[in-house]
Amino acid sequence: IKKAGMKAGITLNPHTPVAMLEDIITDADMILIMSVNPGFGGQSFIPSALRKVAEVRKMADDRGLELNIEVDGGVNLKNVGDVIEAGANVIVAGSAVFGGDAYENSCSFLKVFEKYEA
Repeated sequence: IKKAGMKAGITLNPHTPVAMLEDIITDADMILIMSVNPGFGGQSFIPSALRKVAEVRKMADDRGLELNIEVDGGVNLKNVGDVIEAGANVIVAGSAVFGGDAYENSCSFLKVFEKYEA
């Protein structure tokens, strides 16, 4: 992947432990933490994903890696702050944005993101 000039990403499903990254995290540019079981939209956020995000962020920081941590699944305005505080810097919010007025919902998310700008 890298030889082709591409970036590499690794996905952890809800039941995949963070320890699986131990020997491969240095090869990744992004880790995607699935906070729902993949398959269909509108599922509820699995709270243990926050612990995983924090563990991946610590693992990356301990190794001096500039790693994107993405969270996908059940992210909404009520939990997005917790997701960011846990260490995620890439957020996927499908139903929370498009399940109503997409413009209004997007603006609401942007207001939350502004609180966390570095």
